[in-house]
Amino acid sequence: MNRSWLAVAIGALCAAAAIATAQAQTAEVKRVLFQNASVFDGKNEQLAEGVSVLVEGNKISKIAKSIPAPAGATVINANGRVLMPGLIDAHWHVMFSEPTMPELMNSDVSWLTLVGARGARDTLMRGFTTVRDVGGSPFAIKKAIDRGMLDGPRIYPSGPNISQTSGHSDGRHPADPGTPIYLEKAGQLRLADGVPDVLLAVRENLRMGASQIKISIGGGVSSPYDPLDVGSYTFEEVKAAVDAAKSWNTYVAVHANTDAAIRMGIEAGVRTIEHGFLLSEDTLKLMASKDVWLSIQPLLNDEDAFPFTGENQRKWIEATDGTDRVYKLAKKHNVKIAFGTDLLFDPTLGPKQGKFLAKLKRWFTPYEVLRIATSTNAELLGLSGPRNPYKDGALGVVAEGAYADLILVDGNPLQNIDLVADPGKNFVVIMKDGKIYKNTVN
Repeated sequence: MNRSWLAVAIGALCAAAAIATAQAQTAEVKRVLFQNASVFDGKNEQLAEGVSVLVEGNKISKIAKSIPAPAGATVINANGRVLMPGLIDAHWHVMFSEPTMPELMNSDVSWLTLVGARGARDTLMRGFTTVRDVGGSPFAIKKAIDRGMLDGPRIYPSGPNISQTSGHSDGRHPADPGTPIYLEKAGQLRLADGVPDVLLAVRENLRMGASQIKISIGGGVSSPYDPLDVGSYTFEEVKAAVDAAKSWNTYVAVHANTDAAIRMGIEAGVRTIEHGFLLSEDTLKLMASKDVWLSIQPLLNDEDAFPFTGENQRKWIEATDGTDRVYKLAKKHNVKIAFGTDLLFDPTLGPKQGKFLAKLKRWFTPYEVLRIATSTNAELLGLSGPRNPYKDGALGVVAEGAYADLILVDGNPLQNIDLVADPGKNFVVIMKDGKIYKNTVN
């Protein structure tokens, strides 16, 4: 009798727990319904007008002309405004976007992480819901964002940028070259010389959670010891990095500007070229034939030029003198072009992230600009294969089953791309992963 009573009691408790769990799960599924929107889906130039888009949880569940509002749903009347995918920046530095160079060199990593977290929040509020981080250690910020502890974009991390001695990551004082700088000791940069050290560096980045690997195989603008024309790493070293990444079913992106460095990287099997401001037409043709991506930035020696001085300023001018030519040739030969900004070392540059996207109008139509910064960039992110940290849904598109990363624009950016340059005014709704971070629709 007692055992029977106990069994009934336990059964009742289990049933109650199951009901409570089901109710909690139901309550957790938040629904947002956009009505009467003009949808740019990230791929097609023609807007789909008068459309409703239902978001359930963190995914887009239904797109149709008319969708009844589910009970408890947040309803946003777009009133004909353009609903588009969240923007993607394919060349970003979470840890380096806001601090000045002196602050980077003289601050402990805890402070830099706090500054990086603030920058990540601001990046999201500019409508960039995803970034590919190509140098630094944003792993703590990424984890906090993914767990809902911080506001910020999805982050595809590369881990510390890897370069040789005298390369792009070497910032040691010339009077004391044996002492690593703090950024290296704090895991933000990495020097590696020779095949064994390169293999170790790549494997350690993968161990930390890198979705792809970034190495520097040529001279850079901001670094002190490497003129733009120099090569970094031998073929064997670059091939070792590629092989180590391939063993984890992902790829290598390389910082490089010159034909010699880029051709060597292509021969070794790299998949994306970061920068490439000194590329020749023949090498761009080679990239197109080998399906190698060009992740170039719309950097010009204009009112938004980086605040370099001395030799770094000379290198900046040399690099940006090639920007216009390379964009035109890459488009002519159908090279796969990604969009990124590489805005760093200056807190006044980050707020111009959308303005830099709008600068692409010099070479592309507004439709082409938006497609590059959404579905095309998402295609690039897909190169990370199983290392993709967000592979449960599509990015860069407005489609059923895609992640609900959405922007509602007050105006039509397919007609006026400059609208993206002022997200504070023109982005009236910003949503990432189904959560509304901004809603100023009246």
